[in-house]
Amino acid sequence: MSFVRSIGRWALTGLVINCMIGSGIFGIPGELNRLLGRASPVAMVLAALATALVILPTMEVASQFSEPGGAYLYARTAFGRFAGLQVGWFSLLSMVAADAANASLFVIYLAGFFPAAGQSWPRNLLMAALIAIPAWVNYRGANSGASLSSLLVVAKLLPLAVLIVLGLLRFGHNIPAVHVDDVAALRPSVWLSALLLTGFSYGGFEAALCPAGEVKDPKRTVPFSLAAALISVACVYALVQVVTLATIGASTSARPVADVAAVLLGGWGAPLIAVAVMISTSGHISSMILHAPRLAYSLAAKGEFPAFLAQLHPRYHTPGTAIGCYALLVWVFAASGGFLWALLLASGAKMIIYAAICAGLIRLRRMRPQAEAWRVPFGTAFGVAGTAISLAIVAQISKSGALLMLATAVVAAVNWWLTRGRVRGPEVIAQESAAGALAP
Repeated sequence: MSFVRSIGRWALTGLVINCMIGSGIFGIPGELNRLLGRASPVAMVLAALATALVILPTMEVASQFSEPGGAYLYARTAFGRFAGLQVGWFSLLSMVAADAANASLFVIYLAGFFPAAGQSWPRNLLMAALIAIPAWVNYRGANSGASLSSLLVVAKLLPLAVLIVLGLLRFGHNIPAVHVDDVAALRPSVWLSALLLTGFSYGGFEAALCPAGEVKDPKRTVPFSLAAALISVACVYALVQVVTLATIGASTSARPVADVAAVLLGGWGAPLIAVAVMISTSGHISSMILHAPRLAYSLAAKGEFPAFLAQLHPRYHTPGTAIGCYALLVWVFAASGGFLWALLLASGAKMIIYAAICAGLIRLRRMRPQAEAWRVPFGTAFGVAGTAISLAIVAQISKSGALLMLATAVVAAVNWWLTRGRVRGPEVIAQESAAGALAP
């Protein structure tokens, strides 16, 4: 039994956008104003360019694989089982923690309308429903999950589009001009802090690559979708920052987009932003529930996770058991911790994944020079740059975050040791033998 390739280029583009646009855009503009003032929109553009240094290597690497697994599969092929398991565990950590953070934030904003939603039992029940609904939709087929994700992408972009259009119409003539002096006057350390902040808001695209086994023509679809999503997200982020600056100036508000909505829409502003945040967080959860179980499936199919996670539903051809286990794990994380706790778990894990993908491009070009792939010009240079940027960001992680990441690495190492002698299927063994024969 195999997966059904039902995800086309626009559906995958929607999945990538859903993974990238979360709750960050509703808080980051105020912090950028504090750091950079009138130069804040420049940071959004620079962050997009920095993200491109990671996405371009990802396009080439991902286009070589048509099986589910994403970054775990790339690292396993390029560097072996140990590195693959490390990336696999960091990928799962990032996804589970990110979904838990979004579920927690959803309930926080819902409690603004219904205060009882913030209490213990109602909170946990609401988060269970929030997670269970997209889990059920994805259980019934990847095409259904992708359609739900695309619908939520449109829903989450509409409030932002309304603010952008109204802001440009009303304050477009008052947008402060960014001069060279505004950029040059800021210390490099300030720009680095701004890029680290905005760079995180562009993350998450790697998760959308996990269900490659259900993507039509991955060699062409994946590069197109990654490029289209990055351009779309960069335009939205930059325009939101411009409108924020034009509407409320260099305000350092903790809720800058809500303040913009209040100016543009009056009493309707705060409810609009609350709804936008809830749509954005639920969209992210829906998207991740499509991706993450495919990673667990891939790990199980190669003998590194329990075999029952590799079972496909006989009718829907989806990893139903893996979907159920992932949904339950997200709920446990969300119920046991708060938004910031979960966000801390997710923050550093992404950078490990990006460094592995970028370094993997260099390794795979040597191992598989004739592989069918979308080749990025100056790929090795992009691989080096993307690896360096990712590791530089990891170096900024706090001590508590570093301890959590160390714990994850230890768990992955134990997983590798316990499964080192497990028999894998003939197809996997043949693939590994072929990869080894191509290695120098």
